[in-house]
Amino acid sequence: MTFPSRLPVPRAVLFDLDGTLADTAPDLAAAVNWLRTERGLEPTPYAVLRPTASAGARGMIGAAFGLAPGDEGYEELRLQWFDRYQSAMAVESRLFDGVPELLDGIEQAGMAWGVVTNKPMRFTDPLIPQIGLAHAGCVVSGDTTAFAKPHPAPLLEGARLLGLAAEECWYVGDDLRDVEAGRAAGMVTVACGWGYCGEIPPATWGADYLLDNPLHLLQVLREVIDAARTAEASA
Repeated sequence: MTFPSRLPVPRAVLFDLDGTLADTAPDLAAAVNWLRTERGLEPTPYAVLRPTASAGARGMIGAAFGLAPGDEGYEELRLQWFDRYQSAMAVESRLFDGVPELLDGIEQAGMAWGVVTNKPMRFTDPLIPQIGLAHAGCVVSGDTTAFAKPHPAPLLEGARLLGLAAEECWYVGDDLRDVEAGRAAGMVTVACGWGYCGEIPPATWGADYLLDNPLHLLQVLREVIDAARTAEASA
């Protein structure tokens, strides 16, 4: 894609968690398929469940049982899914290829990074250290503030925890609500095409960048930094 020009060099990069930094879909799917097998039902194919992973319980239960919040039986399934998932959150969940190098590169460039997710802190707090993200500069969960994404409050809290203004941060996510939240917070937004991405094509989200893999983001950050240095030198 064509990159926007003259975007500010960030002082921090904030990331969504599921589908952005980490591939957590296998454990999310395993929890909902446990609910199905407990009821004598065949497991839902992983290919059906994976695209819904960023929506958490709502996505998984919707795909596996055809139920939405407010439907009869949904709340019981949601609570049981929470308990099952909490007991086995890091069995197969891993950082995406290139993410460790991306985070190292961000730190080497003198920038901070943090996690802003809609995942409740009940899951976020124990999962973060198990998958190699304990050195995050901040962690904002779905229930840290009074609102969840696409409201900008969690992103603004992330910036505050890092001691930065929102416009000094970029936000990276794999769902339309991530771009909406980032835009509402006044941050440069990055849609990560390597994530789950849902049913709406990422190219239509209106993100400042649409990137294919984590190392592509590191390349873009370096290009923005180099362009800023060149402009400063020629001023």
